[in-house]
Amino acid sequence: MAADFRLETERLILRDWREEDWPEFFRATNTTAVMEWLGGVLDAEGMAGQRARVEASRAANGFCFWAVERAVDGALLGFCGLKRADAPGSTVGGMVEVGWRLREDAWGQGYAKEAAIAALGAAFDRFGSEEVIALTVDGNRASWGLMERLGMRRRAELDYDDIRYGPPWRRSIVYSIDRMAWRRRDD
Repeated sequence: MAADFRLETERLILRDWREEDWPEFFRATNTTAVMEWLGGVLDAEGMAGQRARVEASRAANGFCFWAVERAVDGALLGFCGLKRADAPGSTVGGMVEVGWRLREDAWGQGYAKEAAIAALGAAFDRFGSEEVIALTVDGNRASWGLMERLGMRRRAELDYDDIRYGPPWRRSIVYSIDRMAWRRRDD
């Protein structure tokens, strides 16, 4: 396996997972508020599946949704990172996807944007992506609002129904940003 991944921002550390991270991650993020737009609170099987998918992504791609740690105190805030889109029957299968999930007391402080900027930078600079997508549902205004603030554009022609979920999570809406647009946002 490649060397341990670690990416530092002004206030955060995005890094590979440690065994002791998982119980705290699920304790802090597998809540009604956090999971409202993410398919609902996970049972034990759902949590095990989520962990397995993150670990499989890391093994297959060298990237995953990394643990996000607050630098000043080491608190685990959630995850943010990259994966290959893999929803059955989706229009974006195999594309690099950026995603995030932070615990509720970390909301509204700019952490998600800071982590997502770092993850997108890694997608283009370290992992050679030409385009990165992000997925959400229409009701998750905070998520698609962040996608827009990141410079991503709405790609309604790529929206699809994720058959793993019922309403209000079934219809996935797609945003994307390509390498040129990412570079232009720095100008």
